[in-house]
Amino acid sequence: MKLLPCIELETTPNPSAAVIWLHGLGADGNDFVSIIPELNLSGCQGIRFIFPSAPSMPVTVNGGYVMPAWYDIIGRNLMDQEDASGIQNSATSIIQLIEREASRGIAYKNIVIAGFSQGCAMALYIGLRFPHPLAGIIALSGYLPLAMTLPTEKHAANCGIPIFMGHGEYDTVVAPERAQASHALLEKMGYTVDWNEYPMEHSVNREELADISRFLQEVLPSAT
Repeated sequence: MKLLPCIELETTPNPSAAVIWLHGLGADGNDFVSIIPELNLSGCQGIRFIFPSAPSMPVTVNGGYVMPAWYDIIGRNLMDQEDASGIQNSATSIIQLIEREASRGIAYKNIVIAGFSQGCAMALYIGLRFPHPLAGIIALSGYLPLAMTLPTEKHAANCGIPIFMGHGEYDTVVAPERAQASHALLEKMGYTVDWNEYPMEHSVNREELADISRFLQEVLPSAT
């Protein structure tokens, strides 16, 4: 399978950690590149940020309009008729990127998978099922997809994975209640979630970036 097209940004030469950052519906790999300088990661060893672009496909909820998407969205409440095959296909492509980092010398334990909106759903789907311990999951403005299959598909390797969840209080795209329900379900299943709400819509703000910086410095190798 051909690798997804990616933008890569390294904070130092020969990084020892990686963050694979997944964009939301209709965006592409460029979407979060500009925020990296704002994260102030001087406390970490070198990090390679990887920003893949999803393939384009017709999206049912948008009238079949073709746009970059990790999977189809069929119903407005996100949970009706979930596109299991689309999620699984994208997961396979994204896992290839994790394995490429491992082949480039980055330990699994130093790889974070991050995502916004649809990308958040993919990060949670992959990170909780991945068979090697990862450094952490950053789940922004999204929700837990295919929650019904997680109890049988979750992997013990990541039962203790650090999870950062951030959501806007005024989000009209992914309702805060949907994310809160995902948070509650994860905690019920024994995961430890760093839950954060912000006075914003379906976006990222400066306060959240500061919290993401703190999280990355907690879970990735320090510069000292």
